Amino acid sequence: MLEEKEQKLPETVEGTQHSETAETKQESEKTSEVPNEEEKKDTPVTDSDTNDQGEPDAVGEIDEENAEDAEDSDNQQRHHIPLLDYHSMSMENLVGEFQRLLRTEKVQAIKRHVDGIKHEFNLKFQEFIEQKKEDFVNNGGNEIDFRYNSVTKRQFNELYKDYRERRNQYYKNLEKSHKENLTERQAIIEELKGLVNVEEDINTTYKSFKDVQERWRNAGPVPRTHYNDVWRTYHHHVEIFYDFLHLNRELRDLDFKNNLEEKTKIAERAEALAEEPDLNKAFRELQTLHKVWKEDLGPVGQEHREAIWERFSNATKVLHQRRQNHYKALEKTYEANLEKKHEIIADIAKLTANIANNHRALQQQIKQIEAHRDAFFKAGKVPQKVNEQTWAAFKEAVRGFNRSKNAFYKNMKGEQQKNLDKKRSLLHLANSLKDSEDWDTTTQEMKRIQSEWKKIGHVPRKFSDKIWNEFKAACNHYFDRLHALKNDAHKEEVENLEKKNDCIERLKDFKISDDRENDLETLKAFITEWKSYGHVPFNKKGINQKFNKIIDALLRKLNVSRQESELLKYGNKIKRLAKAEDSGAIQKERTFIRRKIDESKNEIRQLETNLQFFSNASEDSPIVQDVIKNIDAHKEALTEWKAKLKRLNIMENRLNKEEGEDENDNGAVSTSEEE
Repeated sequence: MLEEKEQKLPETVEGTQHSETAETKQESEKTSEVPNEEEKKDTPVTDSDTNDQGEPDAVGEIDEENAEDAEDSDNQQRHHIPLLDYHSMSMENLVGEFQRLLRTEKVQAIKRHVDGIKHEFNLKFQEFIEQKKEDFVNNGGNEIDFRYNSVTKRQFNELYKDYRERRNQYYKNLEKSHKENLTERQAIIEELKGLVNVEEDINTTYKSFKDVQERWRNAGPVPRTHYNDVWRTYHHHVEIFYDFLHLNRELRDLDFKNNLEEKTKIAERAEALAEEPDLNKAFRELQTLHKVWKEDLGPVGQEHREAIWERFSNATKVLHQRRQNHYKALEKTYEANLEKKHEIIADIAKLTANIANNHRALQQQIKQIEAHRDAFFKAGKVPQKVNEQTWAAFKEAVRGFNRSKNAFYKNMKGEQQKNLDKKRSLLHLANSLKDSEDWDTTTQEMKRIQSEWKKIGHVPRKFSDKIWNEFKAACNHYFDRLHALKNDAHKEEVENLEKKNDCIERLKDFKISDDRENDLETLKAFITEWKSYGHVPFNKKGINQKFNKIIDALLRKLNVSRQESELLKYGNKIKRLAKAEDSGAIQKERTFIRRKIDESKNEIRQLETNLQFFSNASEDSPIVQDVIKNIDAHKEALTEWKAKLKRLNIMENRLNKEEGEDENDNGAVSTSEEE
């Protein structure tokens, strides 16, 4: 019987080389050693293999997790490192999180995290670089010439290279010890198999068995691809040792009893986990219970084996079902997130269909797109089967908006170029006028081109500051010169105002004496002095009226009529014109007086004509009296202007006569010299 059973014992799995890099390790995690047909017959098939549909169930899932943890105890730390929502992070934040993981966590514990970061970073960078390329082409570039140096991408590549090197070096160092441990465990299994053929005292054989168990527990980790098969083979031969050797029943039953008690406790704890509110914590503890069940405890009596395993397996299935329900609930959440993302994509499409036609409004739409983008990433995960499809739809929607935006700005650049040509023309004109001294004409023209400048729209940004600064400098140059000139004139006007104020104060102190002629000469001197001073500030011109009122009052005290007073004042102007000996100024004054004479005659003629319409009216009529009064006033003014013209003519004739005498004198001198 013993020999027959031994023939059915499974062969131990031969060791294979365990050389794992960051790339090959991912593939090796998905595969496990497949037992040959002979092993399938003798290896106990439990619920840890498949469910009714032939798919790995809860126990199989836990076995795979434990196999990964058994390879290196530090692997367990991955369960305690939170998996963040990498989808909602920007490229810069993903790089920052990658840096943090490499700095603070063990390299073998962050694979799942790094894979998530890498996936999201590549998606975002691809979208980013495609947009940059599209902008480059829209700006007139050739796609084949497109290059973009991304600091963020370079940082990510350096981090990922560092991660791969550290991870590869880590597993390279583990490879040798894993291989040695696998060889040692295979040797222990062979030794265990040999115990059933040893003819010696049963107590000695049992002692050897315990020694084998102790060495097995201390043998160290093996590659995860061999973990489950090695343990199943080991347990299979342990059960054979208990079942088919004629051990001392007392020793065997004691082991069976102890193992049953411990497995019962494990089953009870597994059942209690169904009430644990933290599902992740419950699953992690269940994983530990399976590890203890497999690695620390031996078999139980034949009559209890199926029942205790069934109890533990059922408790595992309950938690597994709860976990599956949790995932189904998550799927519903993912479906809701998918709806949100579809709404966001639709909103972006609406913006694209109603693109703004001005810069300010388009900038607002760009901000809305950025808000939609943030909302898209914060909306959460969607079902895995539509993840790529949803992401592609989002990218296409954003790209569609960007194409419309770029088309708008491309057209706007054409308009801006036209505006630039207009402003360059105005700049050229401003530069040509900035040194002009034709102040009246140039000032009006400079103001006009400044107003025209304001009406012209934007120019390309790279020229905006430069052309504005040049135009402003040309305008400032001209107006600084104009203001400097006005400041000089203003300074002189202020000085004239001070002199005229002093003149008025002295005039106020003048007292009429008994010598009328002397008083008239004094007043003439005041008038002459007053006329010698130039203009005063515009807002102080009232000082001239003030002076004339005082002079008129004094002349009235001297019984000088208004006409005589006007001629007296005009006499001072005649003197200034004579002194200046400016024929042009004299001619200008004559033209002015003649125009005034003509205006007075026309007014008199018009008023006299109007008066004829009142032929039937009484001379006592206020209207008639007013017309007559106006006629008299204009006649008086006509007399004054004629008198002024007469005095101007007399002065001019005198000047001409004096000029003729000077010429004769010069001629006489010449003749005298000739003689």
